[in-house]
Amino acid sequence: MPVLTRLIPSPVVVDIRRGALDDLASVLSDERISHSGKLAVAVSNGSGARLRERLAPALPGATWYEVGGGTLDDAIRLAGDIKAGHYDAVVGLGGGKIIDCAKFAAARVGLPLVAVPTNLAHDGLCSPVATLDNDAGRGSYGVPNPIAVVIDLDVIHEAPVRFVRAGIGDAVSNISAIADWELANRVNGEKIDGLAAAMARQAGEAVLRHPGGIGDTGFLQVLAEALVLSGIAMSVSGDSRPSSGACHEINHAFDLLFPKRAASHGEQCGLGAAFAMYLRGAHEESVYMAEVLHRHGLPVLPEEIGFTVDEFVQVVEFAPQTRPGRYTILEHLDLKTHQIKDIYSDYAKAISS
Repeated sequence: MPVLTRLIPSPVVVDIRRGALDDLASVLSDERISHSGKLAVAVSNGSGARLRERLAPALPGATWYEVGGGTLDDAIRLAGDIKAGHYDAVVGLGGGKIIDCAKFAAARVGLPLVAVPTNLAHDGLCSPVATLDNDAGRGSYGVPNPIAVVIDLDVIHEAPVRFVRAGIGDAVSNISAIADWELANRVNGEKIDGLAAAMARQAGEAVLRHPGGIGDTGFLQVLAEALVLSGIAMSVSGDSRPSSGACHEINHAFDLLFPKRAASHGEQCGLGAAFAMYLRGAHEESVYMAEVLHRHGLPVLPEEIGFTVDEFVQVVEFAPQTRPGRYTILEHLDLKTHQIKDIYSDYAKAISS
């Protein structure tokens, strides 16, 4: 019988530990990512710029490019700037906006991307998607996976705690997203990629069940690994399905309806996931998820991020319009305004008791 295999798009290097940044140059050379040492390094004027002084002596062949923000124009401008150079790779050093700009620019000029995140705000650090602001609001652009991901837990410890909280919400929301994928399979026959689902589910469960807190290196290790696995799961499936369901539809609705008041991506996804689990009848799981999110300082009620109950109901009602063609518990139930209000009231009582 033939032996059937499939190639999984994933980084050549995943280095997650304390002090990892000190070995960045050797990782790039030892793994044949950059023989010459000629690198285009994209940094922000924040955390990335602060690390430039530390890293520059070890990367003498690097050219440093400061990226102003996370827009499509910023990414196109970066691609134009590095196109004239003869580089081996692009390094994105900074937060999610910088890495997404670097992803897009590297794809545009045909170079591999090395992701060096300075916080753990979401699973985009290793995903095949660059999320960039554009004239229409915000767009998602398909790009290759990073060839390497280097996460220095000492650097993560120094990041504002709100970024870690956001990453927790994004990782835990995988559990709700997989439940939505399974629902779409049962109702519509949508095919599930079992490997992608397993990776995303276990990533979310690892964070949900870990007893540690935000200040613990062991917990940060698990969270970083979970976010990397979530990104690879999306590459395996070929879309964002393993990590995006009703939770992300609710997040997108917040962003579209209240763009100037929206909270962080991860905060909104975590809240959306806990509520979506309640919607699907998984009340015990919903309450437990809300307890864990609260323990880490994340919101589980809309008023905790500055929204009224009526505004949240509006968000939930609008959410299915944000991802046409995606089937989740929101599309399945097709709830009316008064029904959402009633269920939300029950949810709020359940997680507060």
